[in-house]
Amino acid sequence: MMQSIKTLFKIFLLLVPFVSTAQSSYIEQGSKDYILLERLEIKTRTEGLNSSYIKPFNRKLVTAEVEMLDSLQRNKNRVAAVITDIDRYNISRFLMAGKEYATATSSLGSKKTGFNLIEVNKPKFFWVLNPAVQYQQSFETYDKTSLSLASVGLASHGLIAKKLAFNFYMTGNKETDPFYVRRFADKFHAVPGFKNLSITDSAVQYYDVRASLQWTVAKFIDMQAGYDRNFLGNGVRSLWLSDFSGSSLFFKMNIRLWKFNFENLYMKLSPQFGIVNQADAKKYLRVNTLSINATKWLNIGIFDAVTFGRSKQYELNYLLPVTFLRAMEQQSGSPDNALLGLNVKANLKHGVQVYGQLVLDEFLLKEVKANTGWWANKFGYQVGAKYVDAFHIKNLDLQIESNRIRPFTYTHYDSVSNYSNSNQPLAHPLGANFQEFIGVVRYQPLKKLFIQAKAMYYYQGTDSAGMNYGNNVLSDYRVRAIDPATGQIREHGWHIGTGDEARCIYLSTNASYEVRENLFFDAGIAIRNYKLESGSKQNTTLFNIGFRWNIAGKREFDF
Repeated sequence: MMQSIKTLFKIFLLLVPFVSTAQSSYIEQGSKDYILLERLEIKTRTEGLNSSYIKPFNRKLVTAEVEMLDSLQRNKNRVAAVITDIDRYNISRFLMAGKEYATATSSLGSKKTGFNLIEVNKPKFFWVLNPAVQYQQSFETYDKTSLSLASVGLASHGLIAKKLAFNFYMTGNKETDPFYVRRFADKFHAVPGFKNLSITDSAVQYYDVRASLQWTVAKFIDMQAGYDRNFLGNGVRSLWLSDFSGSSLFFKMNIRLWKFNFENLYMKLSPQFGIVNQADAKKYLRVNTLSINATKWLNIGIFDAVTFGRSKQYELNYLLPVTFLRAMEQQSGSPDNALLGLNVKANLKHGVQVYGQLVLDEFLLKEVKANTGWWANKFGYQVGAKYVDAFHIKNLDLQIESNRIRPFTYTHYDSVSNYSNSNQPLAHPLGANFQEFIGVVRYQPLKKLFIQAKAMYYYQGTDSAGMNYGNNVLSDYRVRAIDPATGQIREHGWHIGTGDEARCIYLSTNASYEVRENLFFDAGIAIRNYKLESGSKQNTTLFNIGFRWNIAGKREFDF
């Protein structure tokens, strides 16, 4: 029976693209386009961009919205009053880069974009191929070490017969990381964002491979299958699903009806290896998100997810696209790790956006009311705000954010069902048992100059004397620290910072100059001061300079 289901599913995936209508590729996360789209959404309060917490973005849909806004501002509509000259430049570059989705009347569709290495633009075939290269040289003051990052590869996307879109990205990478990142790698047998590493002469080598196919089966139903990253949230961090743990095999279906956007996500994760003997286990993540445009400026999202492992087959209770996963997990005997969440985002007047995110792992209302710090009250929240063209300074954007996660959130007694992938947290990089504050300043004073400054402070309860204090999502929540008063496993008194409290300040400033499209020269400095209550500390300053070509986002270890 199971083999028949697998066969039918494979046939379905093979046939769907050839009966589909127009489709879309997706915008790579970390791209400068996200800054533009975020600014346009906040300033114009465009309802079509309201589901922006689901990333990566569908290029076809956002291109249609940007084209509409571009048309309005050129006709001296009210939109023109909030669009700056640099916004107009960024809009033009954005439409040129995604011209395969421009309307038939747009002149951009016939222009050859000279920044692509290879570009084929035929009525039934569009293909772009570019080199993906970067080199960064750094120096760390902590152990006076010279650090480097080198990547070489290819980036490509295309459109076949206006029915099937594809993305492909592959680089070979070699990097020497800062001391605190090397300690992370020693502890978790991984570097942030990647697995399957090889280490030679203290350098880390790995491949970054991402690929996906996209198609549309009906006007309002899109599908995507591939090996890539996904992100759910409006903040710097996500409490639901981030790209910190790297790429995974996935299948995604997005349904848009009226004011609703419903997305099903099926992911095959990598279970723990090198820490516990689970390398051969099968691990999955199943996510539903429902986004509602309550008004043109208010979006509310609901999150429903479960991580689970099965030795022989996929759990059929989680297979149906329209189902309440938490309820199905309970019907299965509650063997898995189910999460619920709420996402709220409001685009207010005068260029301000406020947003928040809630994640619920497990709790009892009477224990919450008692406020005695019961260990299984596992939840967290995020609150933040963005202010674009701050204080009437064009293209100056500010963002503040706070994240708070109680001890043992995301953990499970089964190492396959904890909320992790490739030995790393699926959500926030810090795991759990922390309070974090973040401030970000972005400024584009010139068309080709991008400046960003970031300040971060957090405190976190960490494990001590080999005992579990609820910060590591890989740890079994049944093996908690001992209460010295009773000599038993501690049940109450769990608060943010319980354990060997760590305090960290992280400051960074980066400047990027775009010499030509997607070719950036970068320079920056980062300062990290980290201290444990038990007395140990590690303070370091990092200086870096380099370039990247067709690689979205500078690699940064901000934790």
